[in-house]
Amino acid sequence: MRRERSGPLLEAWRPFWTSRAAVWAAGLLGVLWLGQAPGSEQYDPAGVTRPFSPFVDLLLAPAARWDAVWFLSIADNGYGDTGDHAKAAFYPLYPLLSKLVGFVVGSTAIGALVVSLASFFAALVLLRKLAELELGPRDGRVAVLLVAFFPSAFFFSGIYSESLFLLLSVGALLAARNDRWMWAGIAGGLAALTRNSGAVLLLPLLLIYLYGPRGADPPQASPRPWWRPRHAIGPDLLWLLLIPCALAGYLAYIGVVLGDPFAPFRAQELWGRHLVPLGGIWEGARAAWLGLRQLVHGSMTPNYFSEAGGDPFVNAGQNLMLFGFLVFALVAAVGALRRLPLAYGAYALVALALTLSYPVDAQPLMSLPRFVLVLFPLQMWLAQWVGRRGDGGGERAVAVCAVLLGLLTAQFARWGFVA
Repeated sequence: MRRERSGPLLEAWRPFWTSRAAVWAAGLLGVLWLGQAPGSEQYDPAGVTRPFSPFVDLLLAPAARWDAVWFLSIADNGYGDTGDHAKAAFYPLYPLLSKLVGFVVGSTAIGALVVSLASFFAALVLLRKLAELELGPRDGRVAVLLVAFFPSAFFFSGIYSESLFLLLSVGALLAARNDRWMWAGIAGGLAALTRNSGAVLLLPLLLIYLYGPRGADPPQASPRPWWRPRHAIGPDLLWLLLIPCALAGYLAYIGVVLGDPFAPFRAQELWGRHLVPLGGIWEGARAAWLGLRQLVHGSMTPNYFSEAGGDPFVNAGQNLMLFGFLVFALVAAVGALRRLPLAYGAYALVALALTLSYPVDAQPLMSLPRFVLVLFPLQMWLAQWVGRRGDGGGERAVAVCAVLLGLLTAQFARWGFVA
């Protein structure tokens, strides 16, 4: 009995510590070998990501970069005064937990790191259970490895909300899968307080409620139209109202603090994002094509993608890299919709569509690797797909992801913008 209880923990512990060791090694090597990116001091003028001695700050480098400045600032100082709408794009649960744990350990930065690492380990434990339910033991194990070593998985141990969101989204679907609707609603509500796409979890939870799979669903006794729900509606469905209620609570709070309850949505414009339904696909493809032309041309003039400033070759490389993530995400989303239960594919497709509908002029697919990272049905489909290619397919896919993870982590740790 003891071995059975420790099984999921051990299955999650191995990818957890090996992937985090790889992230820290690659990040430290990137900083020591390549040095800080030029002008990196301006990204954190208040020094919230370097609160310790130079040596300890170096050890924190793979975790405390870019948006970590905003999360730490919110944890320490709240959302600021009326008019400071840029902070509203960062939802409150992760900064709040970072502040609470930081109070215990004596440092907000360390508290945030503890929250990220603990959430990531717990997320892998739950993902192992969920993936095994849907894919079986072998492909379920590969799915966990693919999430842990995904090329942008350095965010899971960074001062970012990705690991907490992964924990809550996986937990919500696992609870629904096991007919535990109170916990599904609670996890979904907390996810809606973690990032702006948390409310999208209402869709897969409703689909599981109505169509399954739920618990030990028996085989269909008789054919039925595909649109007819398999399960009757009961009072436990009301637990899912916690998701919109949590979002409404955050909007009400922001309305009091910043004077504008819709500040989290308006903040997208402050970050250069604009609503163009699915515009990220076309604009991302165009930016990648112009980037390829720039590299083939071999000269900085003319600048084929003039919307972005800085080095045209750097911009070209970034746009091509981001387009690669887009291709994977689109293929995997369609694959998940075809091969996994409806709830998983629908969740991935709608969340991805939301992300692609807010492109950035200077870099249309900005942050896409971070958004794709937490859409675990994509990695579940990939695990299933490589598993059907024969023995060793999963290991090869994980190895490719690990190499890319090391390269991107090294760049991220030195304040190079990769996502």
